[in-house]
Amino acid sequence: MTDTQTSEEELADIVEAAFSPADERDERFRTEQAAARERAAREFIITKQHRRFAEFCDAVRRDRYIGLCYGPPGVGKTLSARRYTHWDIIGPYLDHWRYLEYEDAPPEMLEHKAILYTPKIHNTPRIVDKDLCFWHDRLSWTVEGHLHHGHNPVDLVQSCGPYAELLIVDEADRLKTPSLEAPRDHHDRTGIGLILIGMPGIERGLARYPQLYSRVGFLHHYQPPAAAQQPAWRQLNADPPGDGDHR
Repeated sequence: MTDTQTSEEELADIVEAAFSPADERDERFRTEQAAARERAAREFIITKQHRRFAEFCDAVRRDRYIGLCYGPPGVGKTLSARRYTHWDIIGPYLDHWRYLEYEDAPPEMLEHKAILYTPKIHNTPRIVDKDLCFWHDRLSWTVEGHLHHGHNPVDLVQSCGPYAELLIVDEADRLKTPSLEAPRDHHDRTGIGLILIGMPGIERGLARYPQLYSRVGFLHHYQPPAAAQQPAWRQLNADPPGDGDHR
């Protein structure tokens, strides 16, 4: 099979999926969304560190700067990012996204208009850039369509539009210097706020990359919860933060 034939088949699949009626959506997806909401409401503990992280994200999103968050494994960086972006709800919705179907968009999407992206272990600048545009397009189109029902569909095709306000890249340590160019370039081209989350030492590594590090406007050190909040973690049968790799 030639590359041309493969591309034509992939395009046909995308078009067919994009214009499928809403009532043909998988019922299991709706059930999973409801279960994700229930888990998020029941299992997440809002700690002082999470509130500080949320304030940090709000500042980066408001000013459209680049922010850097680092901390040891197990303190809750990823959990806080998933909670802030509501990614357990929004991520599956965008995966099942249908063009011009905005009525059933999760209301959580309008709260922060944020994307959470975790790069694969084996990545390239092209893959990272393609992934970022994929999530940005779908989130921005959905928010725009939800807020402006009267827009002509042709007006909703701006690539990487302004309705996505924050991009959080988790596990940013996986990105080597060439791949780091992708989120930096995406930030420069679209004006979206950018947060890189990584392990301690990521700030020193980025310092060797002045094109990016010179643009960091916010720095957040995510620390373990105070001792007074440790019993709340134990009520969830979780290991105390810092003792495991439950980020």
